[in-house]
Amino acid sequence: MQEETREAGAAPGDGLPLPLLDLASNDYLGLSRHPGVIAAARAELERSGLGAGASRLVTGTRPVHLQLEAALGAWLGRERVLLFPSGFQANLAAVTALADRGALVCADRHVHHSLLAGVRASGARLVRFAHNDLEDLERRLAQARSSQPDQTRLVLSESLFSMEGTSPDVPGLAALCRRHGALLLLDEAHALGVLGPGGRGLAHGLEGVHLVSGTFGKAFGSGGAFLAGDALLGDYLLQASGAFRYTTALAPPLAAGALAALRQIEAQPQIATELLARAHHWRQALAAAGWPRPAGHGPVLPLLVGDDGAALALQERLEAAGLLAVAIRPPTVPAGTARLRLVLRQDLPRGTLPRLIGALGPAPSPLTP
Repeated sequence: MQEETREAGAAPGDGLPLPLLDLASNDYLGLSRHPGVIAAARAELERSGLGAGASRLVTGTRPVHLQLEAALGAWLGRERVLLFPSGFQANLAAVTALADRGALVCADRHVHHSLLAGVRASGARLVRFAHNDLEDLERRLAQARSSQPDQTRLVLSESLFSMEGTSPDVPGLAALCRRHGALLLLDEAHALGVLGPGGRGLAHGLEGVHLVSGTFGKAFGSGGAFLAGDALLGDYLLQASGAFRYTTALAPPLAAGALAALRQIEAQPQIATELLARAHHWRQALAAAGWPRPAGHGPVLPLLVGDDGAALALQERLEAAGLLAVAIRPPTVPAGTARLRLVLRQDLPRGTLPRLIGALGPAPSPLTP
């Protein structure tokens, strides 16, 4: 299996770029390089050109956009899907569609910046609840319901947190929101294609998840994003969302690539199952080597280091061994919790895990708990 490389400066003495094995990107299933996905994008490039040339409501809509929206809706069991050029834009549109100045938004403390930007744009009041802590969320929702029973309440969370590697109890989260009359927006960007039945995400089949956001830049190996909900909410987004109406449509080749990737995910669900089994093995092996067991069970494995300088030094040590893993530091993560964000991909070559453990060396002591 061919190793994917990234340029990381010149190797000592030879003036050539040092090839690095990528342990950082989100191409979990290796679909960005899949021949069928590339062929579909290339064919659409020849058919439609590189860009859409206009917004969806002017002349930007192509048949492939409608095909992808329909296919995603059927796959996810959602009545309406709308495509966006980026996940940031989709989340901005989602929050501003569900909340306004009179609303209360309860957001998990570790939600993505794009969701918080949406809250600011909506003018809603923001409160943060402890990460994946349903008791804290219920307390805040109960207080809000008691003081302002007619207020719109919106909860923001993710099904796989990209820096933590953790997932909430999504059925419990949805039930809690139903109990307190709150809307629920779930960002499934990092879960789709890998987690849930057939890779359909952790919200699949659940009542009470009003809107799902997802991207094609992770497991789908393409680019762009979407929102999926019921027909009424979809029509509202179509008519009222400036983030959808006033932007050039998703590039047709990216849409075609995402559609081909979806067909691959549908046809081979065992690949995601095998990836999760491999992720469990990696977690066990890292813990056996003396490192804190990375949280969660998905393909994102945060290796806690603690000190910022130690995390950077560890990144450099891995680069010297030909491995690319990025140190994540504040403000992206809380102070004292710097980490290496390892990402497991289906197409990593055999022998990667022992190579990684050998390059890591002993865990620094003391580690931040």
